[in-house]
Amino acid sequence: MIRAGRTGALAAIVAAIGTACSPMSDSPADRIAASVSVDRPAEVTIAVRIAGGSVTPTNTRTEARLYQPIIVTVDSDAADELHVHSDPSQTFAVEPRAGQEFRFTVNVPGRVDVELHHAGKTVTTLLIRP
Repeated sequence: MIRAGRTGALAAIVAAIGTACSPMSDSPADRIAASVSVDRPAEVTIAVRIAGGSVTPTNTRTEARLYQPIIVTVDSDAADELHVHSDPSQTFAVEPRAGQEFRFTVNVPGRVDVELHHAGKTVTTLLIRP
C-alpha cells in the first residue's frame, strides 16, 4: 500500500512518463513533417520576371519532390495571379513590384502547372516525384 506522502511523488512520475511518451504537437503540419524523411530535399527556387507584357521563363519543366519547399520569386511591373494547379490548388496575388516571394509545397505526385492567369502564360510545369 502507498502512503499519502508517496502518492504525490508517484503521480509526478506517471505524469512525466506520459509527457515524455506523447507527441510534441498534433497539428496537420507536424503529422506531415513526421511522415517525411529526415533527409528533406533542399528547396527549389524559380525566378520569374514580368516586364512590358513579357514573362520569363515560360513553358519550362522543373523537377521537385513531394513536400519539397518550392519558392517562386517574382519581379513584376504588373498585377497578376500566380496559380499552382496542385491538389489542392494554390493562388498567390502578384503585385507590381520587385522582390516578391511565394512559398509552397506539393503533397501529391505528378505534373503541376504554375501559371500566370492574367498574362495567360505557363511559367513551368513541376514534375513532382515521391
